[in-house]
This record gives sequence, C-alpha cells and structure tokens, in this order.
Amino acid sequence: MDLKQLEYFVHVAEMGSFTRASAFLRIAQPALSRQVRALEVELRQALLQRNGRGVTPTESGKRLLAHARGILQQVQRARDELEAQRGAATGRLTLALPPSISRSLTVPLVQAFRQQLPRASLCVVEGLSAYALEWLGIGRVDAAVVYNVTPTPAIDLQPLRAERLMLVSARASGARRVGAPLPLRRLAEQALVMPSRPHSMRMRLEAALAAQGLRPRVALEIESVPAILELVQQGGLHALLTENAIRGSDQAEAFALRPITPPLVATLWLATSAQRPRGPLLERGAAIVQELLKPGRTGMLHRH
Repeated sequence: MDLKQLEYFVHVAEMGSFTRASAFLRIAQPALSRQVRALEVELRQALLQRNGRGVTPTESGKRLLAHARGILQQVQRARDELEAQRGAATGRLTLALPPSISRSLTVPLVQAFRQQLPRASLCVVEGLSAYALEWLGIGRVDAAVVYNVTPTPAIDLQPLRAERLMLVSARASGARRVGAPLPLRRLAEQALVMPSRPHSMRMRLEAALAAQGLRPRVALEIESVPAILELVQQGGLHALLTENAIRGSDQAEAFALRPITPPLVATLWLATSAQRPRGPLLERGAAIVQELLKPGRTGMLHRH
C-alpha cells in the first residue's frame, strides 16, 4: 500500500465526499478517484460505498480507516522525531485532556502554545483517563492529563496538582454555594449520577466507601460531564466532581457544593510514554501544561 493512497482514502472517508476531499487536498477529483480505486483493487474489496449524497466506508473500509489513521500518525511522528534531533521544537503535539478540565484549560493552553511554540501545531482531544492512557499506549496521543493513574513501567508520570472532590447538587434559591462538609458515610446515602468503571473518580469513591463497609448509590451511569451537570441541575440527583469541573460549566452558579470529610482527593498527572523518546516539542509542551496546572494557579483555568 502506498502512503499517499492511504492519506487520500482517509480524507475521502472522513469528509464523505470525493468532491470535498479533492478541494481540501488540492488535486483533481478524477486523479483522487483513481488512487482510491487502485487501493481497492490492490486489497481486492470495496472500501467505499458510493451514493447520491457522497460516500460512506464499507465494513472493510472502516477497518482500514482505523489502521490508516494510526499508520499516518506514526509516519508523522517519525518525521517529527527526526526533526527533533536537530533541536527544533517543531511538528505536531497531540494532547489528551479529561472532560472535567478540557473546557477551562484548552483556550489558555492554545494561547500559550501559539505564543511560545509558533513553529509547532497542537491537537487537543478529550477523553476519560482510562481511554487517554490507551491512546497513549498505541501512539494516538503524545501526552495525556489523567486522574489517579496507577504507575506502570510503560508510562512516565509527573504530578500536576491534587483536587478535592465535592458533592454537587442543584442549588436552591438563596442557598450558599459551598455548604458544610458532608461525612463520607452520608455520601453513601446520596443518589449519584456518575461515570461507569473504570473512571478514576468512580474507583476512588468505591474504594473509600468499601473501607467503611459501604457502597455508593449510583442511580445513573453517564460518561459526559455536561450531561451529568444537566441531570443534577434538574434536581433529585447528585454528582461527585472537582470544583474545577463546575467552574467549566456555563451554569456554575446553579450548583451547590459540599466537600467530603475525610477528604476525597483526585490527583492530576501528566502521562507520557516511557517507550518513545521525548523530543524538544514534547518537553516544551509538557512544561506549558505543568505551568498552567501547577498548584495555586487558578486565574486562567477559571475563566470561561
């Protein structure tokens, strides 16, 4: 398979149209069609289903699309690492962020990246810590900000900050935004909406309650922080989140927070692969993330 053919196929499949892909790639549509057709002939199966509205990947096309993305990313990473040997912080850095801080961190991160690394590009993807670590392992991302990760030989970890978990409820009219601490045993009585296992905060809560012979009351399992907050705002359900996750919401004042006692703390780490070299771009990018998330720095993260 030719790398150029894979690149053409990925763009056509993702854009759902030969016309849009040819305009984006700036090549003639007949030439683009011939390249994709040559790939189908070589693999002896149809990769795209043509219809009046454009194209969609066949089952074989979906499988090739997943592989092709990884292949092209690895090729680009090889180019970037060779360039990094020259000492230049250039290329593309892909960073995974957890949903609880993605909204508040992404804008200041992009601004700092553009200012300090103008010759490089930044790609930010959002995902739960468990997924981000999988992406790190297969090379889809170069670094990941994750919660409560278990150390392994394959991952290098740098601590960023510790964040206290809070019980989040709908705020009644006139109620204080931050209420009195809630004993851990009382937390077990609350109807919670929270992510499923192996989300780090879910595992942290279950471990703390198990130590007291208790289990959480999980009413709903939802992976999306905005959806969790919307359900909590309707009343009757509660969530366990960091205060920073609430500050990233458009309706931050609509929620009442209660710290847990003894405290439940989520530790935030910067994870990178121990099996791939750290070039200048990753080093500089990691330094920017550490600066923005260091303890005591709140101004940039809390703007929204």
